[in-house]
Amino acid sequence: MKADQLKYCNDLANYSRFKTREVYIGDVPVGGDNPIRIQSMTTTDTMDTKGTVEQCIRMIESGCEYIRITAPSKKEAENLRNIKNELLAAGYSTPLIADIHYTPNAAELAAKIVEKVRINPGNYVDKKKFEIIEYTDADYQAELDRIREKFTPLVNICKEYGTAMRIGTNHGSLSDRILSRYGDTPEGMVESAMEFLRIAEDNNYHNIVLSMKASNTQVMVQAYRLLVNQMMKEGMNYPLHLGVTEAGDGEDGRIKSAVGIGTLLEDGLGDTIRVSLTEEPEFEAPVAKALADRYKNRRKEHRISAPQNLAIKPFEYQKRESTEIANIGGSQVPRIIMSLADVDEIKPSHFFPMGYQYSVPLDKWNIQDMATDFIYIGKQAIDFEIPGTLGIIQDVTNWKDSSKKQHYPLHQWQDISNNQDWSDTLNFIEANTEELKVSDLSQLNSIPSPVLILGTSDDHWMPNIRTWMNELMLANIDIPVIFRKSFEESEIDKVQLYSSTDFGGLQIDGLGDGIWLEAPNIPKKQITSTAFGILQASRTRISKTEYISCPSCGRTLFDLQETTAMIRSRTSHLKGVKIGIMGCIVNGPGEMADADYGYVGSGVGKITLYKGQEVVKKSIPSEDAVDELIQLIKDHGDWVEVATAE
Repeated sequence: MKADQLKYCNDLANYSRFKTREVYIGDVPVGGDNPIRIQSMTTTDTMDTKGTVEQCIRMIESGCEYIRITAPSKKEAENLRNIKNELLAAGYSTPLIADIHYTPNAAELAAKIVEKVRINPGNYVDKKKFEIIEYTDADYQAELDRIREKFTPLVNICKEYGTAMRIGTNHGSLSDRILSRYGDTPEGMVESAMEFLRIAEDNNYHNIVLSMKASNTQVMVQAYRLLVNQMMKEGMNYPLHLGVTEAGDGEDGRIKSAVGIGTLLEDGLGDTIRVSLTEEPEFEAPVAKALADRYKNRRKEHRISAPQNLAIKPFEYQKRESTEIANIGGSQVPRIIMSLADVDEIKPSHFFPMGYQYSVPLDKWNIQDMATDFIYIGKQAIDFEIPGTLGIIQDVTNWKDSSKKQHYPLHQWQDISNNQDWSDTLNFIEANTEELKVSDLSQLNSIPSPVLILGTSDDHWMPNIRTWMNELMLANIDIPVIFRKSFEESEIDKVQLYSSTDFGGLQIDGLGDGIWLEAPNIPKKQITSTAFGILQASRTRISKTEYISCPSCGRTLFDLQETTAMIRSRTSHLKGVKIGIMGCIVNGPGEMADADYGYVGSGVGKITLYKGQEVVKKSIPSEDAVDELIQLIKDHGDWVEVATAE
């Protein structure tokens, strides 16, 4: 399809930030030529003025440029005035944002006090009863007229007071009306926001930021791209707030956030970001800042031509079709390659960080869920029996001297014309986009079972690889491709964020049959975990339990960090099971739309359990709720006992 029909950014091949209109949030503008702004949300009770102010100060000092505070009712909205005044008295003028869900009267009050209000179209004045209703065009229009009547007063107040607004659609809280017509889709998310945006524009109000958040990174990226595509069609250019909802905690939360947010930043999209971690909010801003800072000095010159035609599907997930060779490509999950080429003498213990545990007394290998598929050993040799599921990659000159089972050669592209040493089973051929043209790949027709290892020296790495892969698809060449990149950073957080952006973005676009992540300054166990985490976060290879855990906020009815850790400690062996852990009903059945099971705060000391989006048990005492959750998982046949070594 012509690229301009699917346009959602300035340039798919070269970095160029999408220019949005400038929106003032207090004295800190967003969009236009302003830097990418950093924000987070308080976790305190909004009525606790002292505690909220103290937390706001910690957040500001950690890098937050905007502070969001929940206002579930008029009393919390009114107390925003006290919080704002206390902050001003302490010398902090950081703009405040009121977070509103179900209460228009609270939004209207807050809009007179703080610099910005955030409303969610799915539950602000729309209906959410999880009912499928067949709407006629007249019925649908009547609902839109009702929304216009209820929403316009807030728009007028924002105009009068100079207050900004975020129209923030969430994947899990689309209204019954939207779901009935568009389904639970990125298209539905976009239309939900556009309906409210058109009402605002009809009232000549434009001080607006938009967001399309989801816990599913594929849905999140597709929705933002569709939103920009639709704005372009309607002559709009509103700033974008980026975020992955309920990303979780620790390594998983950071990787998942980077896969979603980073993919869009690579596209040049995003004007303000929030990384939603199930941790104290002051830990969120440094992660968001690390993601944003990567683009401060990104080269602007065009290195390669943008594609005129697209084989990639930017608004839906469609895996590139490739030939299946050995266990790579075709219907196989993306494979992971790790390196031991830097080790002087390879021993069984070197395999431990890569998911292979050798038991000396039993003389056997125990293979973990996150066990790498191939290990590159360069010019090294292995003199012990290797696990039966593992492949070893050697430089071709060393491979031809060993000819061991499960060993495969790595060839360099510039040498293949002179090389006659080919494996009958699997040949890896490494090249960079700078030295290789798609038309050159005809040379591989005479090579048995080739798999391409592809990299680039371009600092705009992901779009460069993506553009090359698009040409490969247009040429109908179905050779399997594995992407290789090395990161020189010595901080694990940066390696996780940057590799998740680069490799994760390609996975979101359905590209690649595997990843080869190298980071010489990082322990190999962390590299292995990061590689598997990237594939898990992009929904392309599930190797562990997934937790859809919301960040704490003033609505939370239990200790999210403690509860998440407790549930994780008892369920982390349930490979592929998705568990939603939500602090309140606002972030309950909607926000955990992708979860298999849900654990939701429904009152002080009370928990409601869900199977999918259906309530199974209500008002369970919190001290019994984790046991009840595990029993629910067992009752539905998804429980397995923890594996133990023989």
